[in-house]
Amino acid sequence: MAKKNIFTDAFGNLYFLKRLIIFILGIVSYRRFNGFNKLKISGTENLVNLPDSNVLFVSNHQTYFADVAAMYHAFCAVNNGYLNSIKNPVYLLNPKVDFYYVAAEETMNKGLMTKIFKLAGAVTVKRTWRAEGQNVNRMVDLTEVENIMKALDNGWVITFPQGTTSAFAQGRKGTAKLVKNQRPIVIPIKINGFRRAFDKKGLRVKVTGVKPTMEFKKPLDIDYDNDDAQTILNKIMVAIEQTEDFNILHEYDETLKAQKATVKS
Repeated sequence: MAKKNIFTDAFGNLYFLKRLIIFILGIVSYRRFNGFNKLKISGTENLVNLPDSNVLFVSNHQTYFADVAAMYHAFCAVNNGYLNSIKNPVYLLNPKVDFYYVAAEETMNKGLMTKIFKLAGAVTVKRTWRAEGQNVNRMVDLTEVENIMKALDNGWVITFPQGTTSAFAQGRKGTAKLVKNQRPIVIPIKINGFRRAFDKKGLRVKVTGVKPTMEFKKPLDIDYDNDDAQTILNKIMVAIEQTEDFNILHEYDETLKAQKATVKS
C-alpha cells in the first residue's frame, strides 16, 4: 500500500492544494450550516482520541454533497479543539486533510464543481447495482476496494453503506466485508434534516431556518473474528438508524393496515 509523505496524500494529491480547496469550499458553505440553517452537532467527543488512520465512519445519506461538506466542517473543528461546534471558522485554516469519502464515480465526474470536490478527498467507486438511473449487475472492481483500503491505511474514511440518498434503503454488504477484512474502528454517524434544508445535490439551500443534526456515536462493538458480514451490516444499519424499526411512516402504514383488517373482519 502506498503511503503519504509531507507533500502529498496517499493518492499523490498535493496537500497545499487540498488545504486550499477545503478552505475555499469551507468558507463558501459555512453560512449554509451556521447562518441560513443552524447545524447541531453532537458526539464529537468520541473523535478526540481516535488514531490517525484505519477509522471508518458509516453514515446515512440525504444529499450528494451537503452531508460530506458538513462532516468536513465537523472534522476540521475537532482537529482544532472545537467540540460539537462550528461557530469559529478559523478551524478552516488548519483543516483535517487525511480524510476521504467514498463516492459514486458517475456523480463525481459530472461538471467542474464535482471534480473540484473530488480533489478534496473522494475515493470513487462504480456502483454494482445502479448506473445512470438504470439497474445493473456488475462485479466489484477490486482496484476500487484497494483504494478504499489505501485511504484507511492513511487516514479516516467516510462511507454511506446504503449507497443512495433514499431513506431506509437496504445496506450493501460490501461495507461490512470491508470492515471484516480491514478491521477499522467504526464510528456511526446519524444525520437528519439535510434533505429538508438542501436540494438533492446539496448545492442549493432549499429551506432556511432548518436545524439539521449530525450525531457522532461511539465506536461499534464488533467481534472481527466471529461476526460475519451480515451481522456487522446489521449492527451498522441499526447504529445509523436505517432499519425499518426506525421508520415511523412504516409503522404508521402497518397500523393502518391492521385497522382496516379489523374493520373488515
